[in-house]
Amino acid sequence: MRTQHTESLPLGWRIVRLGEVAEHCLGKMLDAKKNKGTPFPYLRNPNVRWFKIDLSDLKEMPFEEHELDRYGLLDGDVVICEGGEAGRAAIWSSIIPNVKFQKAIHRVRVGPGLLNRYLVYKLMADHQSGRLMDYFTGATIKHLTGQDLDRYEFPLPPLPEQHRIADVLDRAEALRAKRRAALAELDGLAQSIFIEMFGPPTRIMSNWPTQSLGRFLKFLTSGSRGWAEYYSEMGDLFLRIQNVKRDELSLTEVAYVKPPDTAEANRTKVNSGDVLLSITADIGRTAVVPDTIEKAFISQHLALLRTGGISPRFLSAYLSSESGQEQIFKRNKQGVKAGLNFDDIRSFIVPLPPDTLQQEFVRRVAVVEKLKAVQRASLAELDALFASLQDRAFRGAL
Repeated sequence: MRTQHTESLPLGWRIVRLGEVAEHCLGKMLDAKKNKGTPFPYLRNPNVRWFKIDLSDLKEMPFEEHELDRYGLLDGDVVICEGGEAGRAAIWSSIIPNVKFQKAIHRVRVGPGLLNRYLVYKLMADHQSGRLMDYFTGATIKHLTGQDLDRYEFPLPPLPEQHRIADVLDRAEALRAKRRAALAELDGLAQSIFIEMFGPPTRIMSNWPTQSLGRFLKFLTSGSRGWAEYYSEMGDLFLRIQNVKRDELSLTEVAYVKPPDTAEANRTKVNSGDVLLSITADIGRTAVVPDTIEKAFISQHLALLRTGGISPRFLSAYLSSESGQEQIFKRNKQGVKAGLNFDDIRSFIVPLPPDTLQQEFVRRVAVVEKLKAVQRASLAELDALFASLQDRAFRGAL
């Protein structure tokens, strides 16, 4: 286990175990047959994000009178995920009264010598560095049990220094949050432009002539199985379903392949301007291949649409719109067939605004993409700064 030697710590710091400086409790087991009492809202694993409690989807379960205090939450309590992204933590604030917590959550009440914000930032740093994995239980599905949490070791400075560290990291995190919020706003801007130019879902198909998508497909294919043997640490990009978001190609989690020079490989090789469409699992995601990608191939979960007579950028935006998504999901006959086949794709009905209007849309979206690139670069710099601050903070070098 990776620990920090006491002699390397600044004066006044010490190594502690969480069980020595805080009390913790695992939540109540959800059991519809056995649970009795009065229904109360409760926190589940998905409700706990890093430094944030998501209250948009609270469930209820019964709690008996003698359980109310044991599974209750007070302002300042730290809630920590037991599984899922084990160790993910946030600080509870009583926005909604009488909220309890389920067995997937640990409640930690810090003692007088430990600041709750300092603890969450340290958990985040150890999660990002991989050190927190030393405390996980389970070969495949990782859990942070009560015993694991009790023995979690970390350096503890004097309380004023904890406040100073948390304040510095708060300011850095606030800057990162602003960049993330700006990116989220820009992510929705392309669809707003689309609706402004071509009409809302209820009118878009009546505003313009329509035609089946098959008429505009010069080439249609999907990825093939058997790519695993060609995986490589470096090589050509291998685009998977997680790379295709809602009308956007994400390259934050990429895989690489070194495929042979075969007809099968050439068939699944993408060109600039191809539209990618997820056809299994989470169907209906789309993206346009940018001209910055020199060579890439697609997985079996994606279809490649090469068009003529309709702008790829307009097509991707339409398929991602409410009207396009409605057509996609109508064709996904769960229980009979999972996902989409080529006939489904060819049968999509698409609106056909004038080419000049489509190109104006492309131009406007390109401006948005440039703004997003600037925000992403800025966020990457802030992420690097935040990581540096964390490293220095918990070494006592801040």
